[in-house]
Amino acid sequence: MFSFECDYAEGAHELILKRLLETNLEQLPGYGEDHYCRSAKEKIKKACDCPGADVWFVAGGTQTNALVVDAMLDRFEGVVAAKTGHVNAHESGAIEYTGHKVLALPEHDGKIDAKELEEYLEEFWQNDTREHMVFPGMVYISYPTEYGTLYGKRELEEIAAVCRKFEIPLYMDGARLGYGLMSPAADLTLQEIAKLCDVFYIGGTKVGALCGEAVVFTKNNTPSHFLARIKQHGALMAKGRLLGIQFDTLFTDGLYFEISRHAIRMAGLLKEGFASRGYEFFLDSPTNQQFIVLDHRQLAWLKEKVVFSIWEKKDDAHTVVRFATSWATREEEIRELMGLLDAYR
Repeated sequence: MFSFECDYAEGAHELILKRLLETNLEQLPGYGEDHYCRSAKEKIKKACDCPGADVWFVAGGTQTNALVVDAMLDRFEGVVAAKTGHVNAHESGAIEYTGHKVLALPEHDGKIDAKELEEYLEEFWQNDTREHMVFPGMVYISYPTEYGTLYGKRELEEIAAVCRKFEIPLYMDGARLGYGLMSPAADLTLQEIAKLCDVFYIGGTKVGALCGEAVVFTKNNTPSHFLARIKQHGALMAKGRLLGIQFDTLFTDGLYFEISRHAIRMAGLLKEGFASRGYEFFLDSPTNQQFIVLDHRQLAWLKEKVVFSIWEKKDDAHTVVRFATSWATREEEIRELMGLLDAYR
C-alpha cells in the first residue's frame, strides 16, 4: 500500500540528510546562535529581497501559528481568519489555548474576501459596544489555502490595503508556500509576499525538511523579546542547528523551489489522471492538494488499496477525499494509482 495522505509522510530530502550527517560531530552553540542558522537567515532574506527582515526558526506549523498570533496580539484581541482557515479548523484550539479567539469570516474556496473583511472591520469599529467584544487584532491567511487554492496578487494587495487602513498586521501561513509559489497558476512571487505581508512563514516540514518553519518579520516589527516568547511556547530548540542546517540546504542553489516544482508536476499528473477517468473534483486546486468526490462504493474499495485523507461529507451518497503529492512523490506511484482506478472501472 502506498500513500497520498499528506505531504509530510516521508522523512527529508537526501541533501538535507547528507548535510546533517556531515555536520553531525561539529560542536556548535545552541538556540539558533550557530553559523548555519545565520547563513540560512541571510539566504532567506536574499530570496525575499528583504535585507531588513528578521528571521526565526521554529520546529512546527502549529507552534508557529500559536507563537506568532500570541506574540502580536494584546490580551483582548483575536485573529481574523476564514472559517476553513487552519487556525480555526485544524489546530485543536491552539490559538484559543493562548487566550485569543479566532474570528471566523466566510470562505470562498478557502479564501477570505477583501471587501467582506473591510465590512467586518468597519462594523466592529462603528459598534458603540466594541469595548465589550474581542478586538480584531490581525488577519490570518494561508498560501496555499486548506483547499489548495491560491490568492492572486491583486487579492493579496486588496487584503493588505484593508489591513493597513485599520492598522492591523497581515500574517500568512506558508506551511506549503513552495507549492503555492511553483504552481503555474501563481502570479505572486516570494518577494511580493514579503512586501505585502507583515509577517509570514516559509514551511519546511511539508517541503522537504525533517521539521521546521522559518518565520519572517518584514517591517521591522518583531515583537519585543521574541526569543523569550519562543521559549515560553516550548518552541525553542536547544539544538537550533537542526533547523538552520535544513533551511541553509533548502535555500542553496534553489533546492526549495526545485523540489516544490516537482510536487506540482506530480499533482498535475494526478489531476489529469483523475479527470481523464471522469472523476468529479470538489474544486479546482492548482497546487499539490487535489480534492476528489467519491461515492461510498468507490471510497470503500479504494481505501483498501491506497492511503488518502477523508476530507468532508459532500452529501448522503458522496465524500470529498484529498490526494496530496509532495517533494518525494514518484511518477511510478501516480501510474500505479491510475492502474488501480482502471481496475475498479
